[in-house]
Amino acid sequence: MDLDDTDQRNGTGSGITCHSTPDGTVVTLWGEVDAALRESASETMASLAAHNAGNPVVVDAKDVTFIDSSGVAFILQVYVLGQETGAPVTLRDPSEAVTEVLEMVGIGGRLPVVRTAADVPQ
Repeated sequence: MDLDDTDQRNGTGSGITCHSTPDGTVVTLWGEVDAALRESASETMASLAAHNAGNPVVVDAKDVTFIDSSGVAFILQVYVLGQETGAPVTLRDPSEAVTEVLEMVGIGGRLPVVRTAADVPQ
């Protein structure tokens, strides 16, 4: 997966994509993030490892409806890669499904979370 790919949801119910922005890289997760997305997760990790050299990474998880241990492992791998390369990694607008699972496994406070204005409860 090329970091310059645009978000290619193309009607699929679940997926992982990444694309470059002027400020770094955005990794977008949506739908059911589970073992069925292992190939997309591997391609994304390979692209990040090869091309990201310290640039900020945002993991956009607002449209995740379900996440299992393989999805959590993917998010953690992105975070660890960021630590190893000096790239700050933030989790943007995680859905309730993501937040609950991260809290359940005891890493909810470990990942920096950013809430956009549209996602902040009024």
